[in-house]
Amino acid sequence: MDWLLPLSAILGGLLFVMALGMPVAFAFLLVNVLGIVILQGVGGPLQQLVLSMISSVASFALVPIPLFVFMGVVLWYSKLGQQAVDAIDQWVGRLPGRLSLLTIASGSVFSALSGSTMANTAMLGTMLLPELRRRGYARDLSIGPIMAGGGLAMMIPPSALAVILASIAKLSIAKILLAAIIPGLMMALFYAIYIIGRSALYPEAAPAYEVKGVRWGERLHTLARDLLPLGFIVFSVTGLMVLGVGTPTEAAALGALSSIALVAFYRRLTWGLLRAALLDSMRISVMTFTIMAAAIGFSQILAYSGATKGLLDTVMSANVAPILLIIATQLIVLVLGCFMEQIAIMLITLPIFVPIVIGLGYDPIWFAVLMLVNLETALMTPPFGLLLVVMKGVTPETTFGQIYTAATPYVVCNLAVMAILIVFPQIVTDLLVLVLPK
Repeated sequence: MDWLLPLSAILGGLLFVMALGMPVAFAFLLVNVLGIVILQGVGGPLQQLVLSMISSVASFALVPIPLFVFMGVVLWYSKLGQQAVDAIDQWVGRLPGRLSLLTIASGSVFSALSGSTMANTAMLGTMLLPELRRRGYARDLSIGPIMAGGGLAMMIPPSALAVILASIAKLSIAKILLAAIIPGLMMALFYAIYIIGRSALYPEAAPAYEVKGVRWGERLHTLARDLLPLGFIVFSVTGLMVLGVGTPTEAAALGALSSIALVAFYRRLTWGLLRAALLDSMRISVMTFTIMAAAIGFSQILAYSGATKGLLDTVMSANVAPILLIIATQLIVLVLGCFMEQIAIMLITLPIFVPIVIGLGYDPIWFAVLMLVNLETALMTPPFGLLLVVMKGVTPETTFGQIYTAATPYVVCNLAVMAILIVFPQIVTDLLVLVLPK
């Protein structure tokens, strides 16, 4: 196995410098430079690395990322989210765990308006956590739904990470965005089932309280005023792709324009808001693109060293059921998710995994959706899940141990959805055939 030594050296070196605390972008860049110098020498190869980094972020396919981020940031600064929560609140009724269900429902709606899981989680925590605490909800029914609902932004379009995954794996962005919708809604449904069951079995975990009755006329008025206009943005992004009218980039551009138009419609558009939204979007996008640019040479080094071909040949010749290999890839991602950031995981694993999946005869879009569910799960796995850190920032008096415990039931829900998608891949593949235009 001549390929095993370079593969171990490249992966081991990358994980080692990351463990030392080096930022992800610089860790990839250091390993790339050292790998190229050792394997190919200096001069031309290093120049090629620079050209590869430039071309990696000059791709037109990546334009949706800053546009999706901008959509969420504009809506965040305009405070339209609180209006949407109030509108949803009138429709939740008197179900067990009412406020927790409101959190999941709000997270699903916000996910269709923002491509950022961290922004989604911070928004839910700021708006709903004080009320959840005031009502005496248990941690797994207050902190947990905020993290779970916030993480849905990775699954429900517009998802910036789905665009990145599609770009790295060289797959259709539109197909992945649309294919992830049903699994995302399945996750929200599983969260709701857990909340209702937990609240029904242990009423003290979600104390009941008197809910003010709202007339149907008032409900419909609030729905039309505060929630339905947001559907304009959802249609601008997802609807155009489903109808085949626009590409993901065109849909993202129209979605960004729609968010500005909607904020202006509510008379909340100011130069200060627009400036703050542009600056925040620029910071987030530059950080994302820097990581991608620094990591683009990684797959090239793996290919040049023979590690990718060697691993692929070994896997193809292994006398193991193909589905077990798929499960093994997801276990690797799940373990990496405990220690690494999502983009870094994708950049490390996808250049290796995607050729294996295609070689085994599986649908790469189905595998990409499976990866998204797994990466969303990684956001809530200790010790370094990003949503755990965001939740700590929202509620600093809560210990990380308490946050880990609160996230555990929702991690289990995600794993259940992954198991269903593995057993019934038609949920993704058949739906795409029905939804996408011929």
